[in-house]
Amino acid sequence: MKSFKEYSAELSEESIDFSEAMSLQHRMKMKAAFRKNKAKIALGKKKAAKKLASPEKLKARATKAARELLIKKILKDKKKSDLSFAGRAGIEKKLAKRKGAIAKIAKKLLPGIKKKDRAKLKSKGDK
Repeated sequence: MKSFKEYSAELSEESIDFSEAMSLQHRMKMKAAFRKNKAKIALGKKKAAKKLASPEKLKARATKAARELLIKKILKDKKKSDLSFAGRAGIEKKLAKRKGAIAKIAKKLLPGIKKKDRAKLKSKGDK
């Protein structure tokens, strides 16, 4: 029997590289997995909504918001959902080149996101 360290080391060697776009087959598998675990995911979201988000989670939210800002700036009046898969992949490539800018913007957005998280908890307590 393998120890946990051996198992996790083996997994990290075989880890999937998400730098490449998902294939249609992989998308379908993910869709089925999410549909199967829909209730568990909903329960997890409900529990998480009652707690203060961790610093890692807040940083991830700030990064996502920064990416969205840059996408808006690149696309101007268009919507990302209206683009083709190739168009979206092109935007992802542009964003990959601007990781430093994303990090700077995320750092500036972080205090506002922390404030929103605290306000969300406060409003839940009032009800």
